[in-house]
Amino acid sequence: MAENIHKTAIISKDAKLGKNVFVGPYAIIDGPVVLGDGCVIGAHCVIEGYTTFGKNCQVFSSAVIGSRPQDKKHNKKDKVTLTIGDNNIFREYVTVNPGTVEGGGKTTIGDNNLFMACSHVAHDCHIGSDCVLANYVGLSGHVTIEDRAIIGGLSGVHQFARVGFLSIIGGCSKVNQDVPPYSLVDGNPATLRGLNIIGIKRANIPSQSALSLRRAFKILFNSGLARSNAVAQVEKQLNGVPEIKRLIEFIQTSKRGIS
Repeated sequence: MAENIHKTAIISKDAKLGKNVFVGPYAIIDGPVVLGDGCVIGAHCVIEGYTTFGKNCQVFSSAVIGSRPQDKKHNKKDKVTLTIGDNNIFREYVTVNPGTVEGGGKTTIGDNNLFMACSHVAHDCHIGSDCVLANYVGLSGHVTIEDRAIIGGLSGVHQFARVGFLSIIGGCSKVNQDVPPYSLVDGNPATLRGLNIIGIKRANIPSQSALSLRRAFKILFNSGLARSNAVAQVEKQLNGVPEIKRLIEFIQTSKRGIS
């Protein structure tokens, strides 16, 4: 293991490193950090706290992962966690915070995500798998990002907002309400523009399901019906389609409203 650790790196005695972990020059691993097999930590990175990485994650130069949450109520003695899955990429200057006691005490990240340079994940966020946060994206606290979502560069997501499955957010957007699954939103404030047609094709969603989603979006967002009546119409006309079920459940559980 020693040959994979640069001589200038500082690693806490409480840290646990898996097999074939590489740690670059001047990196700091501080506290009970766990790095899974095959992780690569770049030069000048700081990994600290109760942070756990899965396998084969890459952290590029000067990223700071697991530092104290930017919350005035946080006490440095609080045992709060950050749990990260496998095959995640954190590019240069990315920052990720653990949870807060008030928010449940944990931030979670799934597998196969890409966090581009200078993006930020705040306390108590929950991110699924196969997501992309482009450059300078900022997630406020308590944000939920479902699987396969893409957030364009320089966008900000408000506290407690949710970004649905296979949705895409245009660059420079201000997201202050929930983003429905399968949707494309853009603007300040972020506004629904339609279906994420390209994403749906790339996900190999059956053509009949894609047509059902198109019909559902027309009823939900373009019919002029009250939201509860529109949902009832969609359930009546398109019952049994898994993608529609996911969409309706998301809308019915929204607390911030839909973009």
